[in-house]
Amino acid sequence: MGFLANKKALIIGVASNRSIAWGVAKAMHEQGAELAFTYQNERLQSRVEKLAKELDSNIVLPCDVATDENISDLFTQLGTHWSEFDILVHSVAFAPKEELEGDFVENTTREGSKLAHDISSYSLTALAKAARPMMSGHPSAIMSLTYLGAMKAMPNYNVMGLAKASLEANTRYMAYALGPDNIRVNCISAGPIRTLAAAGIGDFRKMLDHVEQNAPLRKNVSIDEVGNAAAFLCSDLASGITGEITYVDAGFNIVGMTGY
Repeated sequence: MGFLANKKALIIGVASNRSIAWGVAKAMHEQGAELAFTYQNERLQSRVEKLAKELDSNIVLPCDVATDENISDLFTQLGTHWSEFDILVHSVAFAPKEELEGDFVENTTREGSKLAHDISSYSLTALAKAARPMMSGHPSAIMSLTYLGAMKAMPNYNVMGLAKASLEANTRYMAYALGPDNIRVNCISAGPIRTLAAAGIGDFRKMLDHVEQNAPLRKNVSIDEVGNAAAFLCSDLASGITGEITYVDAGFNIVGMTGY
């Protein structure tokens, strides 16, 4: 029996079997959790439904986190399957591709900045607000995903770095607000992984190569390694941990100077 036995987890953000959310979902399933999934639009519906079946789930619901109506409808529909649940995984981020390259000051726009913050950070708060009645009163956990670009300037990460910094602050404020409801909120800062989302970042291959050559473990991490950490942080084994940003990046975040 796994350490997530009898837990119910809602996974938001699976786009393919290469996505970090999929690694998280697999790890949680292996540890005994019952899963539900969302899809953003009809184009992704059949893909997510197929992946959900691989993890013994038949709960696949629509949700575009850009609208409060969609989020409200999600939890209304989820309530027909579960009266309560224990884990919410938020693996959602977006910024216009043209703003994820080149000079940050020149390429960042007001509308692009609003969109990046809305989808990548505020959506976590909106989901938590709607999920709160179903998660309160029993040990529950919310998990999101960030990146080192929230703390350090990274080539071509640009406005997404600001949005992820907002997400990390969001994690701390939500942990403070939801703690009395016995809901923990944490975030994993994963190293670069070749996902569909990462394809929008310029020179991403160079980023992977640099981390592999300079991280203390001399490798890039996998979606499975991130998934295992997420499963632990959302389990009762981590019952004393909330408001934290946990790095799963082969140690790259500790490196100050390379090449010696």
